[in-house]
Amino acid sequence: MPYTDHFKLADDFIVHLDTSIGGIADPFIRSRYVGFVAISAATVYELALKDIFLNFAAKKHKVLGNFVQGYFERINGQIGTKRIMEIYLPLFGEKYVDRFQNNLEDIELESLKIDNVSVKSSYSNLLSWRHSFAHEGIIPVNATYDEVIKSYQYGCGLLHCLDKTMRR
Repeated sequence: MPYTDHFKLADDFIVHLDTSIGGIADPFIRSRYVGFVAISAATVYELALKDIFLNFAAKKHKVLGNFVQGYFERINGQIGTKRIMEIYLPLFGEKYVDRFQNNLEDIELESLKIDNVSVKSSYSNLLSWRHSFAHEGIIPVNATYDEVIKSYQYGCGLLHCLDKTMRR
């Protein structure tokens, strides 16, 4: 399955919420949706990241594919950019770290130039909001519903970058 198929889970959830959130006047209830969207989006990121690495490894060698499948079953949401660059990519070789950094810088500069939005910050913010809501029950006070959705959409760029990096 292509890693992008996972995005449909969050995209469908967002489409559903978009139709109903406009009718919710209570700011307390609206704020809860921010956390739920962040959880949904971060879950999609994790699933996509696992598939990217698994697809790459399986194409390289059957044994590597089996190892990677077992290794990434246990990451439990540990998908921050720093972890990707310092833990996961070096397992495959430094050339993938360099390639990812170059690809990420390219997409970051393009996104900043065209939309004035940071892909890196969007990805990181979404993971932070998800963590606060899921583990501490804290609603992100500095993020609106629209900002969380925008961060999710731009953060997907980091995963596209990772996929581009891991293509043979």
